[in-house]
Amino acid sequence: MNELRRLIIKGSVAAGTLGVAMGAGLLMPTQALAAWPKQAFGEKKMDQALTALLGSSDTTESADIKIKAPEIAENGAVVPVTVTADMAGVESITIAAPNNPSPLVASFDLADGAHGYASTRIKMGKSGDVVAIVKANGKLYTGKKNVKVTIGGCGG
Repeated sequence: MNELRRLIIKGSVAAGTLGVAMGAGLLMPTQALAAWPKQAFGEKKMDQALTALLGSSDTTESADIKIKAPEIAENGAVVPVTVTADMAGVESITIAAPNNPSPLVASFDLADGAHGYASTRIKMGKSGDVVAIVKANGKLYTGKKNVKVTIGGCGG
C-alpha cells in the first residue's frame, strides 16, 4: 500500500514539474522550429508562397511527377496525397492546394541520394487542384491533379 502511495506522489510531483517547465516555455523545440518558413506558409497567394519558400515561382510542367490522390475526397480534412518524382537530383517536394486560404500545405527537403517520394495527408477547404512542385537540379517542375471535395476541411 505504501509503495502505491509513494508511486502516486512521485508521479504527481513529476507531472507538476513538467507542467511548470512547459508553462515557462523551457520545453519548446526552438532548434527544430528555427528554420520554419513562417512567411511562406502564411502567404495567401500561391506565387508569393513559392517565391518565399523556393526563391521563385517559375515552374515547368513535367510528366515525371506523379500525384496519387483521390478524385473525390469525401472529407477534405484528410486527403491522402502521394507525390513521386521520377527525375534525377530531386532536392525538395512541395505540395500546395491553391484554393485553400493558405495555399502552401507541405514541403519536404530531401537529402542527396534520396528518392523523389513524399506522402502525407492534407486539408482542402474546397474542390480544386493539388499541385506538386519539385525542385530538381536547381529548377522547379510542377504537376497537378484535380480533387473534388464533398465536405471541406478548412471550416467549409
